[in-house]
Amino acid sequence: MNIIRSKSFTGDRAWAALDIADMNGITTRLHWTDQPYKWHINEGQEVFVVLDGQVQMCYREDGIEKDTLLSAGDIFYASVGTEHLAKPLGEARILVIETKGSI
Repeated sequence: MNIIRSKSFTGDRAWAALDIADMNGITTRLHWTDQPYKWHINEGQEVFVVLDGQVQMCYREDGIEKDTLLSAGDIFYASVGTEHLAKPLGEARILVIETKGSI
């Protein structure tokens, strides 16, 4: 059993992570960041939940770049093959659920 106060979680670097659970090859991690990630495609599906702050989520559909602003409580689902890039606007705390070992 563990209680995590996500609003108080910080990291010593962008995209610092706190491993919460590993359930049958699916990981749940809490991330803190104030810097963009990189364009990437996950090996599996990804659920990206903004817990605190705002994140501009950029993604490509049929080669066309699009973006949407995610605020606390918003969820972005990346199916297999979805190329995406997360850009926080200031500090953000994000819960990510994905296949273990994904980038």
